[in-house]
Amino acid sequence: MAPRPYWKGYLKLSLVSCAVALYPAASKSERVSFHWLNRETGNRLRQLMVDPDTNEPVEREDRVRGFPIARHDYIEIEDEDLDAIEIESSHTIDIERFVPKSEIDPIYIGSSYYLVPDDKAAEEAFAVICEAMAAEGVAGIGRAVISRRERLFVMEPRGKGMLATVLHYAYEVNSDRAYFADIPEIEIPDEMMELARHIIRTKVGRFDISKFEDRYETALREMISAKQAGRPAEAAKPQQPAKVINLMDALRKSATAEKAGAKERELAAPQDGLRRPGKKTSKKAAAAARPATRARKTASSR
Repeated sequence: MAPRPYWKGYLKLSLVSCAVALYPAASKSERVSFHWLNRETGNRLRQLMVDPDTNEPVEREDRVRGFPIARHDYIEIEDEDLDAIEIESSHTIDIERFVPKSEIDPIYIGSSYYLVPDDKAAEEAFAVICEAMAAEGVAGIGRAVISRRERLFVMEPRGKGMLATVLHYAYEVNSDRAYFADIPEIEIPDEMMELARHIIRTKVGRFDISKFEDRYETALREMISAKQAGRPAEAAKPQQPAKVINLMDALRKSATAEKAGAKERELAAPQDGLRRPGKKTSKKAAAAARPATRARKTASSR
């Protein structure tokens, strides 16, 4: 069954536009989730919205949104009031500006979506916009109304489609000054810095998200399987980090341990011919690699 689009509309670049659809790039539907039950009956519970004065549940048709203007005083906002707010981005993502992706502070990054052409007629215009952005090495900034709110998106080519990522507006992000102002400036001794850098170098590698297991999810599934089989679930024994008495000693011990661990990983790693970070390639290996590189260039030029 094909996934349902999260939003449908048009992507617009100047006078060029095409029909597009947005699909969530990530989902939490595979995560273990729970329902609340009545312990005595085993029945699943329902949540009700209750009037605090009458203590009676209020049906959906009797509910209305309210904007607080004073204590216990609200302006009522009807669905029709919200529907009447028609802005340009209600049905169109108009690419307003192009920027280098590297200039976007990660603190503004939110949820990601896949942006695809929504019909055959849209495919050529969509491909032109994608290819032009890729050739210029830029990302596009645009806005669209989703779930009644105008969202700011950064769009970048990804494969044959685009990745559209929601950006937080400036007013939504807390300034780091309030949190970092009291952190003092500390002068770090050279030896201490070199030990810390050595530990980092032993842990450097390529990013592979598949190497990071959701350990809590795994533990949840193991616990549920144990309860299903009538076995007692094994209690986890969390390890508490040791208290650091002497930072220099801790760094020296860490450096020794990480060096041994790095050597074990190197011996266990498959010999795939890939150059490791910080390791020089021998002249012999570099010479052997050159003809293959030229051959690929020649083939691509044809």
